[in-house]
Amino acid sequence: MPRARPHGCNIDVLVESDLWQHPAQAKAVVRRAVRAAAAALSTKRAELAVVLTDDAAIRLLNRDWRGVDAATNVLSFPAKRLGAGPPLLGDIVLAYETVAREARRDGKPFAHHLTHLAVHGFLHLNGYDHARADAAAAMERLERTILRRLDIGDPYRERARGARQRKRGSR
Repeated sequence: MPRARPHGCNIDVLVESDLWQHPAQAKAVVRRAVRAAAAALSTKRAELAVVLTDDAAIRLLNRDWRGVDAATNVLSFPAKRLGAGPPLLGDIVLAYETVAREARRDGKPFAHHLTHLAVHGFLHLNGYDHARADAAAAMERLERTILRRLDIGDPYRERARGARQRKRGSR
């Protein structure tokens, strides 16, 4: 008998870049983040893929799918599958260099930032966005709630604090 998956999420994590030096740890972080987000949304059954790649690959995806010729930290590609089986939510793609650079910049552990971005990507797959201020505020509130359950601090407050500290240090 197949082992039950928490909240019915089948999470396939693919490592597509050698820059991810500890792939087993990264996969575990991503799975934990997605499962926490799925629990918060009461996701019963779902399939998704998470691709751990690099800036060059994500830049091409960002250019081809969004018309933005630049690397970014995370992209989400929602999809729906009709028919039998759990719904296919889509794909989340994370770029190592950008994730690492942002974590260093904001003075937070890499695993915490990776967790935040995996949660962020999962919320996008479920229809959340930050195109309008009210939608962004709702998405950020949900991210904070999920991350708090994982014992991770508020990523938005940490980023603001890091920016203030850098500004003071540059005077």
